[in-house]
Amino acid sequence: MGQLVGVVEKQSAVPGIIRYELNRSLSGMGHERYASMLDAVGDTPGAMLARMLFETGKVASVHVYANVVTVDVEKGFDSSGLSEIVAEMYRYWKPGVEPPSFEDLQPEEPASEPSGDGGGGGDAELSEAAKRVPAHLLERSRAARERWKAKQG
Repeated sequence: MGQLVGVVEKQSAVPGIIRYELNRSLSGMGHERYASMLDAVGDTPGAMLARMLFETGKVASVHVYANVVTVDVEKGFDSSGLSEIVAEMYRYWKPGVEPPSFEDLQPEEPASEPSGDGGGGGDAELSEAAKRVPAHLLERSRAARERWKAKQG
């Protein structure tokens, strides 16, 4: 995610109606009509985009069909800025916003104590690495090593 949507803005024959052709489908083959912010419920891409467009105060209604978004602009307003909203609808990290680090996204796990010989015969570097491996995987590795040694004689 975070990719910009390719948008081509086209004027229709009816004044105040703007058509946006996108490089991806938002609704599949279904029509989605939004007459107001109250209609734009749910987490579908069409409803999400309709909410963003209604928040500008410039939009009277929105219709989404596949990769075409038709917007009825409120009387007295123009369509300036609406194509940017459509283009950036999937962009999560905007300039100036610090994305979370990998450590921020990982859940806190209790430190697992390696079982047996520390996962590798007492080598200090390996035992540090073994602290990062889940305990059940270390145990499975230890059991496999014992089976291998038993087969070797």
